[in-house]
Amino acid sequence: MILYLVRHGESVFNAEGRIQGQLDPPLSELGLRQATALAEAFTGQTIQAVFASPLARAWQTAEPICAALDVGAQADERLKEINAGIFQGLRWDEIQAAHPEAAARWRAQEPDFVVPQGESRRALMARALAVLEAIRETGLERVLVVAHGGVLTAGLKALLGVPAERNPFSLFNGAISQVTWDKQAKLVTLNQVEHLVRCGVHQGKAGDLY
Repeated sequence: MILYLVRHGESVFNAEGRIQGQLDPPLSELGLRQATALAEAFTGQTIQAVFASPLARAWQTAEPICAALDVGAQADERLKEINAGIFQGLRWDEIQAAHPEAAARWRAQEPDFVVPQGESRRALMARALAVLEAIRETGLERVLVVAHGGVLTAGLKALLGVPAERNPFSLFNGAISQVTWDKQAKLVTLNQVEHLVRCGVHQGKAGDLY
């Protein structure tokens, strides 16, 4: 199987520097242009299925891609971003002021720290791995997944055996990563943004709570 992992375009919260988690802001104007550039990048490719987070920023990114491929998107709740609990809707300066202990524990990258009213990085890894394994069990050969920076990097960590304590990946808005998955998963490309540059579109921010 070949998996194309796409992070959604810039949302209005990305543009404002706000943590969104499972909140549901739409794409910004830049994000809509990034989605169009992604559609152009995949035009002419053979993709058998598209799976997407049902959150608006991912779904709006998937729509033009699906139109270009003439393939319908399948929503999966497990592809939603990490539940960032009390952090959601706030900027980091606001989080540090209102929740200094929780902010420090998140910054320390403790894999089992549960954001109050949210979830932990380890729980996110388990959820991401479960949905990717379910996609693999479809038997399809070329699949595109449109989701979020946190859940996609968590899935990559789980597939590649990266310990939960380490967080070596951070994806740009509108970036494409590619994984081949036969007996084991192999990362072929990470964070491709050439399609955005070629279309004169900026890649936006990288992050794991956005």
